[in-house]
Amino acid sequence: MQITVRILRFNPETDARPYFQAYSVECQPTDRVLDVLNRIKAQQDGSLTFRSSCEHGVCGSDAMMINGRNRLACKVLLQSLELNRPITLEPIRGLLVKRDLVVDMEPFFERYRSVKPYLINNEPPPTRERLQSPEDRARIDDTTKCILCAACTTSCPSFWANSQYLGPAALVNAHRFIFDNRDRAAEERLEILNQREGVWRCRTIFNCVAACPRNIKITQAIGDLKKKLMYEKM
Repeated sequence: MQITVRILRFNPETDARPYFQAYSVECQPTDRVLDVLNRIKAQQDGSLTFRSSCEHGVCGSDAMMINGRNRLACKVLLQSLELNRPITLEPIRGLLVKRDLVVDMEPFFERYRSVKPYLINNEPPPTRERLQSPEDRARIDDTTKCILCAACTTSCPSFWANSQYLGPAALVNAHRFIFDNRDRAAEERLEILNQREGVWRCRTIFNCVAACPRNIKITQAIGDLKKKLMYEKM
């Protein structure tokens, strides 16, 4: 079948502003959006710029707006979209566009790094691994699934309004270690989250939950953080 794809193009070296460019592509209903992009780049326009790596929904590099929603291009099948109208592809919002569908991810990763997203335990090393019970692991199981695609953070109106807000992805990764019984830096992270641009900026809009390709219960995790702060800091 033949479909039309509208892609928001922008090259800061030559373009004064972004513009939509349409492509007509031969494809199958079982093709993914990423397959279509690869076909356009290989057969029609080598200048088209987008990110992809694993192409199987693990690396998160190909997050973009597909028909107005943040999704991973490698996970969306054409047959799941309305093919009686053009498919519209745009870069995720709230981050500087470097070219076409590629945005500058450094501000996103800066906020991620600020919550100390790694295990901190300065106690003497045990003679074997630090064990967790199934119950302890279950407490953090959902928030370990984040692939740092930024789909949640760049779908958040609070982040659009204030780029200094930590954002859902950073909060999810803070949750993962704050509630890890092997970690000893929960208090440090809670201090970071309790700042002006921290967890209280969340307005419980649920855009992040709808955007997450791993179906993480993001708003619930943020709620857990708010409760912990209320009980321990207030």
